[in-house]
Amino acid sequence: MKPPSEATIRLLNRGLFVAGTVPFLFLATGGLTHGLGANPVETISHGSGLWTLRFLLGTLAITPLARFPGGHWLIHLRRTTALLAFFYACLHVSSYLIFDQLFDAREIWRDIVRRPFISAGMTSFLIMVPLAATSNQAMARRLGHRNWRLLHRWVYVSAAAGVFHYFWLVKRDTSGPALYAAILAIVLCLRLDEATRRRAGRPSATAPRPSIADPSAPQPTD
Repeated sequence: MKPPSEATIRLLNRGLFVAGTVPFLFLATGGLTHGLGANPVETISHGSGLWTLRFLLGTLAITPLARFPGGHWLIHLRRTTALLAFFYACLHVSSYLIFDQLFDAREIWRDIVRRPFISAGMTSFLIMVPLAATSNQAMARRLGHRNWRLLHRWVYVSAAAGVFHYFWLVKRDTSGPALYAAILAIVLCLRLDEATRRRAGRPSATAPRPSIADPSAPQPTD
């Protein structure tokens, strides 16, 4: 299967970006037209939180999927997906800081200390900040490839904290958090299998052809 051209990949990235902003546009339009129900703040918070997890797990899933024959071009969509995750994380945290706590630093700190789901959510977000800030080629070169990769492995901790945040938030139906936890577990198992095979000197089960470029390397930003 012939991989997409650079022009096609750029077009796909733009399409992904546009599609990724659709949930935000629905929330913004609903907020302006009073169409978010009886509790619009909760709707914004819940919706932005879900899309954060979806894009974050989508970012993690790209690397193992890119290991399959013909799929290495998917890695060029990873940065856009990750930045969409960070955008919705910013929206999610902002809704909490502005509408729930009114920027009351003392109450925010009390919430972080006393409520585990807030602690987990803040942990997930704070990890994402340096990852988003260093997601471009210039920062990758400045940090060095090895340091860049080590830093960006923290994305797995961020995702795990996000899943725990969701688990501790819900009170009854945990099917949603369980689904996201299962997706994260599958991605982690694929990555661990790949790492084990690499250490043993065997080809990855999902990357039988060694000619495929390492998708963990920093990619062009355009």
